[in-house]
Amino acid sequence: MPSLLEISPDKLARLIGTPKSPALIDVRIDEDFNADPRLVPGSVRRDYREVQLWRDELYGRSAVVICHRGKKLSYGVAAWLRQAGVSADVLEGGFESWAKAGHPAVPASSLPERDGQGRTVWVTRTRPKIDRIACPWLIRRFVDPNAVFLFVSPSEVETVAERFNATPFDIDAPVRWSHRGEHCTFDVMVQEFGLATEPLLRLATIVRAADTARLDLAPQAPGLLAASLGLSRMYADDNEQLEAGLPLYDAFYRWCRDATDETHNWPSPKKGA
Repeated sequence: MPSLLEISPDKLARLIGTPKSPALIDVRIDEDFNADPRLVPGSVRRDYREVQLWRDELYGRSAVVICHRGKKLSYGVAAWLRQAGVSADVLEGGFESWAKAGHPAVPASSLPERDGQGRTVWVTRTRPKIDRIACPWLIRRFVDPNAVFLFVSPSEVETVAERFNATPFDIDAPVRWSHRGEHCTFDVMVQEFGLATEPLLRLATIVRAADTARLDLAPQAPGLLAASLGLSRMYADDNEQLEAGLPLYDAFYRWCRDATDETHNWPSPKKGA
């Protein structure tokens, strides 16, 4: 049972993927990280020795600090963060406990290079509909909460990717992050980021059905398609559309995780029946 200032892996797992997830800070030393080079979804590696240099970035937020076993490093960093006005907890048992509990972990090798501000940068085609909103949602919620997304003309995606050190996705070219056979880009990211949990696999089926016009794959797909096309008509700016679309996927994810068994019947049963 977690002590004061600790959060259990199971409780943290319920927060990850939601808009209320705390900032996740991985402070494992290189030796421990290299022994298992994976990350708690959404976490960012930081040097514990430089906590006084980066702690102010988290002012006013909540955070969970992750080290190898949830001992001195995470407790020390959490104390420095609280001293700077950050509500900071320690992951009970550290990354070792997270992994033993069977929670998903993102392979560091799957992450693109970060920019000078520690963000991953992605580029895709303009006028997103489904896959190009679903993938940024997945990245922001489970991979890099600070990720930047660039929307450019289809013919310019690869050049922009090269010149601005951005990672291309969901384009008609042989790149890592795009459709593979019958699977859409969202499917590929769920698998390669180590996020193949039951709720995300269920959501992936809905996204694939809506994105590839196979609406028979999931009864929820027509609703996602209609909402996505409606958003594309509401916003001329792709970044504004992305921000408006994130809550849509938040809702679908929470349904996939928590509410698939809930039904509403009509007409309502008569009293006394």
